[in-house]
Amino acid sequence: MRGPTGCRYLADKRQQKYVVDGWNITGDAFYQDEEGYLHFAARNDDMIVSAGYNIAGPEVEAALLAHPAVKECAVIGAPSQERGQIVEAFVVLNDGFQQDEECQHMLQDFVKQTIAPYKYPRSLRFIEALPKTSTGKVQRFRLSQEHYPSAGSPGINMNSTDINSTDTNV
Repeated sequence: MRGPTGCRYLADKRQQKYVVDGWNITGDAFYQDEEGYLHFAARNDDMIVSAGYNIAGPEVEAALLAHPAVKECAVIGAPSQERGQIVEAFVVLNDGFQQDEECQHMLQDFVKQTIAPYKYPRSLRFIEALPKTSTGKVQRFRLSQEHYPSAGSPGINMNSTDINSTDTNV
């Protein structure tokens, strides 16, 4: 976005971060369709780069939420030595569904059939509840901090022993 308003209310050093050459840096990622229209994809901090592919976490979440087994979910980029990051989903199941490998594969296959197959969660953890703010907004950063504590940038935790999770690195 470029214009006379921008982030003028930031009368300090933060202004340099949010306005560059007159452009207001929103932190949002968009794509342009063949007709020239811009469409919101995700916040930059919700974008996962896996093996060179840009994957919008909210798109994967929407695919998972379309399955009747999923009550709620959150998706983050988990560190991967081979891919840079992989899509990792944290899933709260609806009643009547089992936290098992069969359910995990069912959800992964569902995502592959719903959106581009390379976007499916290569790691899927079942959890009882997602961390949220007092207003109900999911706190994805807490999932990253808890499971990859050597953050600034997430670290690699290859020895997760969380008994409420099922991981698959396919």
